[in-house]
Amino acid sequence: MIRQFDVDGVPTLLAPTGGPMRAGLVFRVGTADETLARAGITHLLEHLALASLSEVDYHYNGATGSVFTYFHMQGSEPDIARFLTAVCQHLHQPPLQRLEMEKEILRTEWSTRTPGAMDSVPLWRHGARDHGLASYPEFGLGMLGPDDLRGWAARYFTRENAVLWIAGDRVPAGLRLALPGGNRQPVPAPSSALPETPAYFIGPGRAVALDAVVRRRIAGSVFAGVLERELFRALRQEGGFCYTATAGYEPRGDGYATVRGLADALPDKQDAVLGGFVDVLAKLAVGRIEQADVDAHVAKASESLGVAEVHAAMLPTQAFNLLTGHPNLTVDEYRAELKAVTPADVHAVAQEVMASALLMVPEGSDADWAGFVAAPTLSTEAVAGTPYRSREDDGGELRIGPDGVSLVLPAGLLTVRYAECAAMLAWPDGARQLTGHDGIIVRIEPTLFDLHPGAMQYLDGQITPERRVDLPPRAPERIPQPAQRSAPAAGGSASAGAEAPAINWSAKPVVITTLVLAVLLAGLSCLCTLGAAFDDVSDPAGVWILIVVCWLLAVILALPFVRSLRRRP
Repeated sequence: MIRQFDVDGVPTLLAPTGGPMRAGLVFRVGTADETLARAGITHLLEHLALASLSEVDYHYNGATGSVFTYFHMQGSEPDIARFLTAVCQHLHQPPLQRLEMEKEILRTEWSTRTPGAMDSVPLWRHGARDHGLASYPEFGLGMLGPDDLRGWAARYFTRENAVLWIAGDRVPAGLRLALPGGNRQPVPAPSSALPETPAYFIGPGRAVALDAVVRRRIAGSVFAGVLERELFRALRQEGGFCYTATAGYEPRGDGYATVRGLADALPDKQDAVLGGFVDVLAKLAVGRIEQADVDAHVAKASESLGVAEVHAAMLPTQAFNLLTGHPNLTVDEYRAELKAVTPADVHAVAQEVMASALLMVPEGSDADWAGFVAAPTLSTEAVAGTPYRSREDDGGELRIGPDGVSLVLPAGLLTVRYAECAAMLAWPDGARQLTGHDGIIVRIEPTLFDLHPGAMQYLDGQITPERRVDLPPRAPERIPQPAQRSAPAAGGSASAGAEAPAINWSAKPVVITTLVLAVLLAGLSCLCTLGAAFDDVSDPAGVWILIVVCWLLAVILALPFVRSLRRRP
């Protein structure tokens, strides 16, 4: 049985355990509460809270998720009391002498992590804000100072925004949760970067993956179990196309949950895995759901509810529910709802899944044939502004205007409006990178565009300081330089701005001969002109016609030489 009460004003859940005592302190704050320009502040504060405990000889840890941050420990009562007491103290009085060191540790952690197959999914669904920030690096670390940390702790790490859970028979003696008062923080409303669903995008690897949003209910978790069984049976057992075929269900904290599925593939089996994956989704969406699959998942989940430690195992989930306002069920209530799920309930979830589905497909594949639309990778409108030509032979143009910036390329259009800019990365050499709320990125390299000297200064003035991220200098070799413009093919005409070919020296004798004839004829024409002007002639009209013809011939003979001069590099 789980009991609920308060410890120092913090809601507390207690359940018995037959093993060592363990406890966790959970806060309703995570990466979804941050902004892209200050991403990493929660993780940094979590690290600082644990920094001075690094040499303590017992099992503990902390983690920052999308919507919650937690600290937990297993050990003796005195150790747990000291650990949680110290965490609460350090959250509001962090060891600032370690600030820069912990920043470097976090940068190292990010740079050495192994990317997961689903890491990019939040970005494609939500863009560069709230729940989509889980896909981005912690850009804000370098900009964060003591005042930022104190303000963040005062808002989110409060007793009203926390839940303590303890697997044991009592509260550890000497435990003090010295947290300030505050308000329970709601889960951020999710944004969307998808104009239409079901949609798909091309992933970085060979896996096929599904991400969908459904209403939170027990039938949703049963659907995830049925989906996993169907994927495993179709793609591994029957088709032999993949090794991993899995699915999961995760509550989001706002009354909805995320359903995800994943199947890996070898390069020559990608199309088969994608086709089989879509077939499974279509089968479930039309209601072809086997009662045996529902029964199998319900039996497996019910079995986990019969273990002796069931109440202690439920503590983290119940703490999360308490933080987000979701009702907690007893074991008997949960078992009854689980057994009441029918294939019709699972079918209803399957229809929600297909309606909100985001599919990740391998490179070289698409899902248009299955009724999925491509997630947008380009903008639909360009801003009005001053155009700046690219210094490369790509036909590109950068526009900087009063509303935003656009990069116009033959392959498409990228636009970020200032009002919808999540962050602007700034390098000392003048380079800028603007990321829009929709995830669209415009990178501006001054070396690659014919920019007016005041253009970048104007751009900087449009971005508020809290959205600017100043980065360290780049090595010279990392600053891009314009590629050489290619010369037109032989016989072709030079495009605007391209260099013309040099003179064809194989035609030199002809050019010199015509030039000599032109000079001689021009001299003769000059003498005739002077004679006709100052002497009386019997037929003046005929003489002047002859003079004009001579001058025209002289000009025509001189043209090859003039053209050869204009072709010189």
